[in-house]
Amino acid sequence: MSSSAIEKKIEALREKIRHHEYRYYVLDDPEISDADFDTLMNELKRLEAEHPALVTPDSPTQRVGGKPREGFVKAKHSSPMLSLDNAYSEEELRDWERRVHELSGKTDLEYMCELKLDGMSLALVYSDGRLERGITRGDGNVGEDVTLNVRTVRSIPLSISKDKLKKAGMSADFEVRGEMLMPVAAFRKLNEERKIQGLAAFANPRNFAAGTVRQLEPSITAQRRMDYFAYMLLKDGQPFFDRQSKSMDALEAAGFKVNPNRKLAKNLHEVWRFIQSWEAKRESLPYEIDGIVVKVDRTTWQRELGSVGKVPRWAIAYKYAARGGVTQIEDILVQVGRTGKLTPVAALKPVPIGGTTVSRATLHNMDEIERLGVKIGDWVEVERGGDVIPKVVKVVDDKEHPRGHKQFEMPEHCPVCGGNVVRTPGEVDHRCVNANCPAKLQGTILHFASRHVMEIDGLGEALVNQLTERGLVKNVADLYKLTKDGLLQLERMGEKSADNVLAEIEASKKLPLERVIYGLGIRFVGERTAQFLAEHFGSLDAIMKASAEELEEVNEVGPRIAESIVEFFANEHNRKLVGDLRKAGLTFTGQKKEKGTKLTGKTFVLTGTLERHTRDEAKKMIEDAGGRVSGSVSKKTDYVVAGSDAGSKLDKARELGVSVIGEEELEELAG
Repeated sequence: MSSSAIEKKIEALREKIRHHEYRYYVLDDPEISDADFDTLMNELKRLEAEHPALVTPDSPTQRVGGKPREGFVKAKHSSPMLSLDNAYSEEELRDWERRVHELSGKTDLEYMCELKLDGMSLALVYSDGRLERGITRGDGNVGEDVTLNVRTVRSIPLSISKDKLKKAGMSADFEVRGEMLMPVAAFRKLNEERKIQGLAAFANPRNFAAGTVRQLEPSITAQRRMDYFAYMLLKDGQPFFDRQSKSMDALEAAGFKVNPNRKLAKNLHEVWRFIQSWEAKRESLPYEIDGIVVKVDRTTWQRELGSVGKVPRWAIAYKYAARGGVTQIEDILVQVGRTGKLTPVAALKPVPIGGTTVSRATLHNMDEIERLGVKIGDWVEVERGGDVIPKVVKVVDDKEHPRGHKQFEMPEHCPVCGGNVVRTPGEVDHRCVNANCPAKLQGTILHFASRHVMEIDGLGEALVNQLTERGLVKNVADLYKLTKDGLLQLERMGEKSADNVLAEIEASKKLPLERVIYGLGIRFVGERTAQFLAEHFGSLDAIMKASAEELEEVNEVGPRIAESIVEFFANEHNRKLVGDLRKAGLTFTGQKKEKGTKLTGKTFVLTGTLERHTRDEAKKMIEDAGGRVSGSVSKKTDYVVAGSDAGSKLDKARELGVSVIGEEELEELAG
């Protein structure tokens, strides 16, 4: 097949995949199964791998790419991303309308009514029909460039064909503003998974969306199914069309996801009816809203009305009342998560909030209890945080709601296993330090078996639940005692599946020492720290015997991590677990890495784009020579290694008089 024929085949396949992405992620109306979609994507990946010169930035295979970022670059908006004034009643809404009439001198105004999505504002810049940049709202004038993360969101087109743009009446260079959010169903599922893993639940979809967009690792953003609704179309910072309603229709025609629940109202009476109708229906939506945005439809009149500071005169947000209720705390219970964190939970007299009966609400930690002044027996105001996790907002203290009298104290021993509960100085959380605590068990096993740890892929959530509930696995070492007969007793477990699970468990014994260290679930010890520990000590026995001072000699191990490691191995249950893993035949020794000494005691900061090395390669070069790499510049920094497009770190280095060097000088220093 000729190169031109292959190029046409690849582009046709890309268009087909884009079509099905649009059907699935924008219209929620897929035409093919997930398996068929995966087949198309795998075929494209194969062809691009065989012909790498034909890979384009807007190919569907290129949504996730690149390595974790050091930080986010600041980016200036084409025009300010404004904040909206709020109205909380019909009277306040009418006052706004009166001001609009007086300032504009117009009486025949029309209003665009849109649902106020509770997410994170985001601007997308397109050049020649291709996504060029994604920028957070920031302070309204300057945001952060989060393009790599934005590219992973499937409802955001990476490119738009000329035919589509022509049909929509748009130019090839434009800007879209909209709201990034996480659907409620996906958020609830995520929190259910975290609960099983013993991790703390996220508070609400909005905060989670903001945190996800600002992840330094794009692959993490890709794993979380975010959604994007477009609501504004600009050209050179100004509205593209003469009406807001036209902009939304054009965005829809171009392939963006635009909220269908909108209305062009001829007067305030129609606006108010729209507001009331959606207050009653908001529970039925698959995403969070906290009100309705009302805009003057004609953009020429928007410009005439202008803004006051960062607030436009031509738009307002009508905010619905918070979903809350008042009830009494009957008791305060304690839940134990995978990491051993103890979370106090208020047991409430059942109260209806937002269509759901609430009988439990989180109190987060002892600091929060003390801040609120909560006692058992108190009457409290409860809100559904983000419509998902109920939380206690404040204590109600009046004649009708007398105060409680029983103080809550965090237990000294774990309510599940009886193990010691500790609170590290400087931290808010109390934790059970027993690695074999049953409350931590399921999450601990799932972590141990996960892909970047011991790679026992057959151990999914359903199987782990059965193994722990039936008492077949009481700690991770018990995985190596499982038999085929024992597995065949479980639901939906055939001979082939049982053989596969046992084969994966057996294969995990050959994985290197750093995987075993990471798998133990020592607090603060992640994948990278586990690798440094393995390279520095060369064996698990040496790590177990090490003092906090000796542990702090390891790269990136500070006092907090060292103390956590010492505390873990001081626990007799944990030491027994290590003994059982030793008997099972796991790898307890590794290659002790002798580091050079040329850069011993020297601290480096990397900034900008390096030409001769990747950032990881440069970091390894420094560490192998005995040096240390830091993420921030301070007076203790010895050298800043600056590549092209170096930013604020270079400025900071010059301000502090820190030596700035290039890659060649770094190579000379490291030898």
